[in-house]
Amino acid sequence: MTFDDLKLIEPISKALQEEGYKTPTSIQEQAIPKILAGKDLLGCAQTGTGKTAAFAIPILQLLTERSENKHRKGVIKALILTPTRELAIQIEENFEAYGRHLPLKTMVIFGGVKQGAQEEKLKRGVDILVATPGRLLDFISQGIITLKNLDIFVLDEADRMLDMGFVHDVKRILKHLPEKRQNLFLSATMPKEIQKLASDILVNPVKVEVAPVSSTADTIDQSVFFVDKDDKINLLIHLLQDQSLSPVIVFSRTKHGADKIAKKLSQSKISAEAIHGNKSQNARQNALNNFKSGKTRILVATDIAARGIDIDNLKYVVNFELSDVAETYVHRIGRTGRAGASGTSFSFVDGLDLVNLRNTEKLIGKKIFVNKEHPFHTDNLVEQKRDSNNKPAFAGARPSNAGNNNNSNKRNVKTSKKPFFRGKKK
Repeated sequence: MTFDDLKLIEPISKALQEEGYKTPTSIQEQAIPKILAGKDLLGCAQTGTGKTAAFAIPILQLLTERSENKHRKGVIKALILTPTRELAIQIEENFEAYGRHLPLKTMVIFGGVKQGAQEEKLKRGVDILVATPGRLLDFISQGIITLKNLDIFVLDEADRMLDMGFVHDVKRILKHLPEKRQNLFLSATMPKEIQKLASDILVNPVKVEVAPVSSTADTIDQSVFFVDKDDKINLLIHLLQDQSLSPVIVFSRTKHGADKIAKKLSQSKISAEAIHGNKSQNARQNALNNFKSGKTRILVATDIAARGIDIDNLKYVVNFELSDVAETYVHRIGRTGRAGASGTSFSFVDGLDLVNLRNTEKLIGKKIFVNKEHPFHTDNLVEQKRDSNNKPAFAGARPSNAGNNNNSNKRNVKTSKKPFFRGKKK
């Protein structure tokens, strides 16, 4: 099956072609026709399976096709509720990418920042709202947001909502939704409390289930580098002095970070370009063409921008930071080592990444070798968490060998057994 078989409207098909999408993933193939048919949906799928596109694409189409929406411009017709700022931003970027040729307005709101700018944008009119529970309830209680015209409600990452203590907030939000609506409920796991919540929300749902993505190819040589945050760019430049490392994709958590990395590499006479959602389609395509042709050695990308990119001869992947979503690691490094070919992944871990490293190793069932043979190695990382503004929030000290504390051997994941680079510690 191709996306052409899903009978999507021309503006969405055009956007998907521009993103490089050709073949829908399993959940997209199953869910998109059901959602377009107006069905409630229960989706059991992890992040990284393409589930965001599985609901974003049909929502965009449904809101565009419904004739009554021509007379309801600027009122919230779809609400996507998600537990974290990072996920909310990623979802909003997906809607922007797939709906770039549509007149629909999308917006994301989350806590931890002043609400003034968000409030002003809401007043200008929004069709699709992506929100975290706390900030949404704040706006509802202040009378800034009304959901009485809502057509579609999406509860994403429901099990994470439970883990983070947001289920009570979700139930409060449900009281503000119109009774007649389409519901889409997505969760990676289905504990009893989540099953109960789903049964309270959904009406005669269709169920779509996708096997979890948790294994990495045995042909990928994986290693972790413990490094202070301020030394990451110096470590990257150090590694790239080896001209045999080419081509390389470097993954950055943020668009600003991607631009900054590419700029620093270029200043060090290392050819690099960044691609992310703020770049024009032409700029992204030119950067990708330069990378594929070998004109550019390093491509710095965000996870959203990298989707749809298929590079046959990719040998190296660098995680400049680890994602909060462990499955993202599998998808990132899975861009190398394809079809039995060998590949190498390097992951830079500072205090902000230690929790994510443990979660990643738990997912893949294997500890990842820590490479200490480089000038920037540190054994003194202090575990930190990111606050809602993506900045460090002290969370207590943990030793930097936390990445080696996972003794699980569920899978035979090949990891680097010998140092790739040697050098005296500064």
